[in-house]
Amino acid sequence: MMAWDRNQMAERAAAELEDGMYVNLGIGIPTLVANYVGDKDITLQSENGMLGMGPFPYAGDEDPDLINAGKQTITELNRTAYFDSSQSFGMIRGGKIAAAILGAMEVDEKGDLANWMIPGKLIKGMGGAMDLVAGVGRVIVVMDHTNKHGVSKLLKECTLPLTGKGVVDRIITNLGVLDVVDGGLKIVECADGATKDELRAATEATIV
Repeated sequence: MMAWDRNQMAERAAAELEDGMYVNLGIGIPTLVANYVGDKDITLQSENGMLGMGPFPYAGDEDPDLINAGKQTITELNRTAYFDSSQSFGMIRGGKIAAAILGAMEVDEKGDLANWMIPGKLIKGMGGAMDLVAGVGRVIVVMDHTNKHGVSKLLKECTLPLTGKGVVDRIITNLGVLDVVDGGLKIVECADGATKDELRAATEATIV
């Protein structure tokens, strides 16, 4: 079975964005979305205090003072603005950010999201995810469809501590694109080389 790699998943997520949108990118695969915005007029926000993130820098051009929320070095644009954490979260909580593209450990068929902790493992903190899922207009999750053992991460019910309940709108995995709808998940698109049957077989959640 063919599947999208991390960069192809990020490129597919970037296709969700429209001119004029202010968008927050979460840690992990979502940070790669910055490389695929292209000519669209998208303003990327990082909750550590940056509006107008550019793509990742070329080797040798890194500025250690310019980092995203995942502490990766990034570039600035000619319109980049900087501010403190309280102002950043004021934008998020005030509904100024149109969409958030986030990673996840689990998503269930009701749109519940678990992406901030695994009990018993080292926890650095919940970050901004809880504020993001409560404050932004649209939540797009980018994640692997199954874990390394082949067990589905799209579940009937999340088993890990929740980040938010009923907050996920669209899920982009290495196998395809699904929407959270009444009664479960709806297949929107299959990854290149993947079939609907393969996608269903890898999904514990109800497919409607």
